[in-house]
Amino acid sequence: MNDNVIKTVKEKMEKAIQNVEKRFTTVRAGRANPSSLDGIVVPYYGVDTPLKQLATISVPEARQLVIKPFDRSCLAAIEKAILTSNLGYTPNNDGETIRIIIPVLTEERRRELTKQVKAMAEEGKVAIRNIRQDGNKEIERLELPEDEEKAKMKEIQDMVNEYNKEIEEKLKEKEEELLTV
Repeated sequence: MNDNVIKTVKEKMEKAIQNVEKRFTTVRAGRANPSSLDGIVVPYYGVDTPLKQLATISVPEARQLVIKPFDRSCLAAIEKAILTSNLGYTPNNDGETIRIIIPVLTEERRRELTKQVKAMAEEGKVAIRNIRQDGNKEIERLELPEDEEKAKMKEIQDMVNEYNKEIEEKLKEKEEELLTV
């Protein structure tokens, strides 16, 4: 029974790490990344549809994205959705595809993005601490012998330390990626 608590806590912490990683990929580092367009929704025949369901997104060069819609009639809607998305991208429509040249990041913008990434990492750590708190409450509810309860809580704390270290490593990697010109 009490091993289920540890297992659940571990699964939740894994999901928190995956969430942090996913959020890190949305921060562009001057290189083209198709996942930076994941949040874009295009009105298609009256239904808001995710861009990746309407087109293939490829990276022919390091700083270029090419969007080739399955249905050319939605090119203008895709272009408009990209412009209104506040990503800072300027789409070029050639009648068949949309090309996006990723602008080179300025030093100031790199610092801004680094702050964003640090905030995302901190949110991930907060999520892990909240998971620890829930796990500890669950262990207390089980009314185990005191030494067993402390051992389980220590096990959870060890997981917290391990996952926080993992977030720190991923943060360092992302900061390095952002600050390299």
